[in-house]
Amino acid sequence: MLEPFRRNSGVNKVPGHVTKYWLVLIFAAILTLPATVGTASEFFTLKGHGGPVMGITVSPTHGKIATASFDNSVGLWTGRTPQWLEEHTAAVNAIAFIDEHRMVSAGDDFSVILWNLQSGRHKRIARHRGKVVSLAVSPDRAFVASASWDGSVGLAPLAGGEPVFLEGHGAGVNDVSFSRDGALLYSASTDGTIRSWDLRTNTNKRVLLRHGFGINVLALDTSKNWLAYGAVDGVTRVVDLATDRQIADFSLDRRPILSMAASPDGNKLAVGDGHGFIMIIDTGKWEIERDFRAALRGPIWALAFSNDGENIHAGGIEDIVYSWPLDQIAEFGPMTDSKPEFLRDPDEMENGERQFARKCSICHSLSPDGQRKAGPTLHGLFGRQAGSIEDYRYSDTLDGSNIVWNENTVDRLFDLGPDNYIPGSKMPMQRITIRRDRDDLIAYLRHATTAEGQSKGK
Repeated sequence: MLEPFRRNSGVNKVPGHVTKYWLVLIFAAILTLPATVGTASEFFTLKGHGGPVMGITVSPTHGKIATASFDNSVGLWTGRTPQWLEEHTAAVNAIAFIDEHRMVSAGDDFSVILWNLQSGRHKRIARHRGKVVSLAVSPDRAFVASASWDGSVGLAPLAGGEPVFLEGHGAGVNDVSFSRDGALLYSASTDGTIRSWDLRTNTNKRVLLRHGFGINVLALDTSKNWLAYGAVDGVTRVVDLATDRQIADFSLDRRPILSMAASPDGNKLAVGDGHGFIMIIDTGKWEIERDFRAALRGPIWALAFSNDGENIHAGGIEDIVYSWPLDQIAEFGPMTDSKPEFLRDPDEMENGERQFARKCSICHSLSPDGQRKAGPTLHGLFGRQAGSIEDYRYSDTLDGSNIVWNENTVDRLFDLGPDNYIPGSKMPMQRITIRRDRDDLIAYLRHATTAEGQSKGK
């Protein structure tokens, strides 16, 4: 759903403080919220995902917002209730509109999926050998490029045919972006380089720069011919593509840089980092226009401007997308004053709950409804046959499994690790090697997954 945000009053600037006056404005905003999001200079939130938000994109033709999440799904928002696109079998990291009726998405399942938004049909157009973390659509809408941690750049023809994989980076590829004429493709990698690829020959034309630390994100303005990049060490720099000369450096003592977005007119550049800050840069003057703490804790993984450039949409460790009007950002507090379960202070919890928060809570809910998490709900876990929750898409390994969850099977799961106990499962590879920690987790789950545990808030 869409909800107006908490705004700081002119008297009390404490983040999260809401006056009675602002509550009236909130109610008015709900009543006047536009049917299509992303087009008006208005604060709103998008709620519905069951995990961190990894990607955001806005359609240039109709203003729809699409979101990618750790909960394995894509949300397509035109109002309060999203359309859910669910075909990925792992976290979705990247999304991009092709036109009004088509979109592509990619994720931890190594797949690039093409969606027809009218018919609801989809097909996989590329499969990497590692997770896919970024996508870009060519200016002529003929190709989609994909960046993968397998070290390759994928180039899939949207009209059909086999994809091409460009090799040359020495480590995982984190981002890709096309030149204005579509003749070149730029890629950024954990190997600390940005490379340009000649798409007439599908060869590595040259290494544009060597940074030394991994480069996470790119932002390219094709009309003004600059390329910005953000790196693991907190560097945010801008290069003139005509001369390869560095024209700006906005590096601050915050790392890593995790997200970037250029406004549609190229006049602004937004940068998100691991400390929860968003920096807005005026690209005409190459000056920091605004720099504000968007999140109390956790990274900013996704940024996108509205079509009119007046709002910035952001997502991160929470399962919510926030959108601020740029000219009013200073009046709003951070995204949230609460902490996701897995970020709670360990000293606030007993050991069993601590193990659950660290190892399970990002993927699994304890509530009966499951809350759209990446994994099935653990409510009623003990005595339940594995792979038996309706409406959850299990891996082939667990679908119809004869495993029954009890103290012994949960213990073996974390003692051996999911990859050894249930090979082929979608569960991440992790172990709890200390017996006491496993025993405490099992004791906690034994109680918290029951109706009695739920009624006590466990």
